[in-house]
Amino acid sequence: MLPATRVLAAVIVPFLVLAFLVLVPWPTDTKRLFAWQILPTMSPMVLGSVYLGGAYFFARVVAASQWHTVAGGFVPVGTFATLMGVTTILHWHRFLHHNVAFWLWVALYFTTPLLVFLVFFRNQRTYDATADSAGRIGSVAAAGFVLVGVTSTAMSLFLYVFPERAVTIWPWHLTPLTARMLGAIFALGLAGVGAWWERRWSAIRILLQVAGLMLALILLAGARAHAEFDPGNALTWLLLGGFAATAAALVGLYVRMESQSSRGDR
Repeated sequence: MLPATRVLAAVIVPFLVLAFLVLVPWPTDTKRLFAWQILPTMSPMVLGSVYLGGAYFFARVVAASQWHTVAGGFVPVGTFATLMGVTTILHWHRFLHHNVAFWLWVALYFTTPLLVFLVFFRNQRTYDATADSAGRIGSVAAAGFVLVGVTSTAMSLFLYVFPERAVTIWPWHLTPLTARMLGAIFALGLAGVGAWWERRWSAIRILLQVAGLMLALILLAGARAHAEFDPGNALTWLLLGGFAATAAALVGLYVRMESQSSRGDR
């Protein structure tokens, strides 16, 4: 793990924790506390959930001893940050330029994409494809990750490229700006595609923890904001079922792989 990668990760963590502490406890107060007013409460809570998952990921990067254990998260994070930066430019007029949070947002998303990809390509030269190769996920689990990754990427493209269309079918109220924000979030699903060629448990374990934390927080946000959903919209139940099934599958796989690792260490 190169020192520059650890330093970047350590710098990013406080920004993400701060954003989580604004968006999830006070989702109704984004006009005063955040870079733009986000309505209804489900959207800021989803973004805040992703930020806490990101903070956990970068905290693990700081502590990681081997690059391959966290490498799979950098391209998805870089893609997410890039899309958020482009979204800022496309919807510049919707942001609250007088809020300090806006300038923190600009500082983060106009620098992070370049820096994340820069440290990724530099650190990728140290990628060890042989370390910790004993524990590996099976082909069925790998195919499941790829399926989730492809589906999430397709959803990302739809939300980002056709935000006006997304607004008309989404289970809770969106604007073109929040549709593109969700599109950037779904781009994090790119991490699942990497499971097709990288099946070592040591390379997937932290990413699974991050995904599980994000999904759990998003499901809790859905429970808090249940009145904002359209129960007559089929997509409401598809998203709920998909997120719940994915979370359950991640927990099952994690428990099984950790159990196998424990037996292997004896």
